[in-house]
Amino acid sequence: MTIAENLKKFNSELPKNVTLVAVSKTKPVSDLMEAYNAGQRVFGENKIQEMEAKWQEMPKDVQWHMIGHVQRNKVKYMAPFVSLIHAVDSFKLLKEINKEAKKNERVISCLLQIKIAKEDSKFGMDEEDAASLLASEDFKKFQNIKVIGLMGMATFTDDEKQVSEEFQTLKKIYDQFKAQNSEFRILSMGMSGDYKIAIANGSNMIRVGSAIFGERNYN
Repeated sequence: MTIAENLKKFNSELPKNVTLVAVSKTKPVSDLMEAYNAGQRVFGENKIQEMEAKWQEMPKDVQWHMIGHVQRNKVKYMAPFVSLIHAVDSFKLLKEINKEAKKNERVISCLLQIKIAKEDSKFGMDEEDAASLLASEDFKKFQNIKVIGLMGMATFTDDEKQVSEEFQTLKKIYDQFKAQNSEFRILSMGMSGDYKIAIANGSNMIRVGSAIFGERNYN
């Protein structure tokens, strides 16, 4: 199937309230344009410089989502254009995003990444750290960022029960935070292998790459 056919299939199956982020990392602009011409406008990248290069080439109505781990010294490269930063895992990173957003006279939307997986390799804050960050006076002073939800990644396992439980945990945290934060509207969880479980557990934004663009070639 072509990229356009994959997208059509996806969009016909997705609930209306779920946003599809097409994860286009390592893929050439020609692939992204095929998706764009099929109506896709939201793309996710995990390397800031690669995303910036594609931003330069692609139509300007594309929404660029930074879905990978963010190094603070790279924030300045995406601050002029990024639509949503998914993986904010520290106060220091938020502070840097706020600083660079201000320089660009923008307000940048962010998601806090919560660690729900059992694996050590996954980044993220725990619930207590995220709660105290959102309640802190220092956070409230930031004028150029908006935290609009949470993101999380489940453990990479075939155990669907475990994956489901981890997503349920994140949904519960999201609901608690949402009750106190009127800006909250996005729960980003679910990727190519587990997005159906994520949606069943309340996700309204999924990050899908290989199921749209085909397997990645990292060579």
